[in-house]
Amino acid sequence: MVNVAVTSIDDPQLALVLSYAPAPRRAGLRALLALDAALGQVLRTTREPMIGQMRLAWWREALTRLDAAPPPGEPVLQALADDVMPLGVTGAALATMIDGWEPLLGELGEAAIADHGRWRGRVLFVQAGRLLDVGDGDPVEMAGEGWALADLATHFSDPALAAKARDVAMPLLAKAAGRRWSRNARALGALAHIARLDLAGPATPWRVARLGWHRITGR
Repeated sequence: MVNVAVTSIDDPQLALVLSYAPAPRRAGLRALLALDAALGQVLRTTREPMIGQMRLAWWREALTRLDAAPPPGEPVLQALADDVMPLGVTGAALATMIDGWEPLLGELGEAAIADHGRWRGRVLFVQAGRLLDVGDGDPVEMAGEGWALADLATHFSDPALAAKARDVAMPLLAKAAGRRWSRNARALGALAHIARLDLAGPATPWRVARLGWHRITGR
């Protein structure tokens, strides 16, 4: 397994990102990011692959059941039911994110890396785009894949695996950063910019200015 993590949902950068989203949709975007953090927490706190699979199976079933039943007393699921489901996102769609986390419980290699980017990143960003009412012109899928792989690259203990994830992430993020994002999609564009900057090196004061420019121009 990999000691994978995601940025804390309370990280100041994410607070800034959430402010880029349309005000009525911010709680929903926060709930989606909290779900991603909760799934990452499963891997951070699991040492036995079998236990990890059981915990992820619980999340898969719980997310799918949101389409037909009230949520259980779990804060992330309650937030999804309150702030995400009414905006056209289904629990079944969110459950497919787990297909990106399960491979990390087994043998790590190029296939696991690809699945992680496809199912964690692309699904999260596509569903967030649906929630934010994003149009077809924004590079949501490539940004989501690049964002997930950049996060993965920074948490691989194996330098060779980290390099593989980084090598896939960087061109995706470069292409996404080179596009002009629509106003509703700029929170997702900001996540892509943050991921690209994370791969480039330590945070600098210039980062805030770069994100501010994106907020104004979509670039």
